[in-house]
Amino acid sequence: MNILLLGSGGREHAIAWKLKQSDKLDNLFVAPGNAGTAEVAQNVDIQVNDFEAIKVFALENNIDMIVVGPEDPLVNGISDFVVADKDLNIPVIGPSKNGAELEGSKDFAKEFMSRHNIPTAAYLTVTKENIEEGSEFLSTLKAPYVLKADGLAAGKGVLIIENLKEAQDSLREMLDGKFGAASSKVVIEEFLTG
Repeated sequence: MNILLLGSGGREHAIAWKLKQSDKLDNLFVAPGNAGTAEVAQNVDIQVNDFEAIKVFALENNIDMIVVGPEDPLVNGISDFVVADKDLNIPVIGPSKNGAELEGSKDFAKEFMSRHNIPTAAYLTVTKENIEEGSEFLSTLKAPYVLKADGLAAGKGVLIIENLKEAQDSLREMLDGKFGAASSKVVIEEFLTG
């Protein structure tokens, strides 16, 4: 079996290391990969959101399965792209674009949990339009204060702050683009220990 693993982080290194142990594996490719994946697989110079290049590589290298590590290509619809392409006709491990929205939008995930009665921390989604409401909501919570960029921020979009004034200032900074488009909405969340 020939497998193409998408991604370049530590998670992909761990997945590649485990896939390499399978006696069903013939060839393992990682796009774009990293120094760790290069020890157990062949890295390929293809970016995770270059769907057409992924398709061409998969066809030229008789790929039997695509495994997706990072959230970004999932949120952008790589699974849907592979499944819909009749030329590929191979399985892809990773949720659809709709399913990936649970990871891609903190606001969507919180609304989903509320709608389906899944226990979750108290929260408020804030944009520039309701920033004063957000500031007031922060004052109703106990420290520490949790601020989350709504979108993907490469693992850097969450702030946990002990001081109310600092949290209110950070909320404004986030909405002013501290994390780019990922923080055009910010989810303020009650801090839960666990």
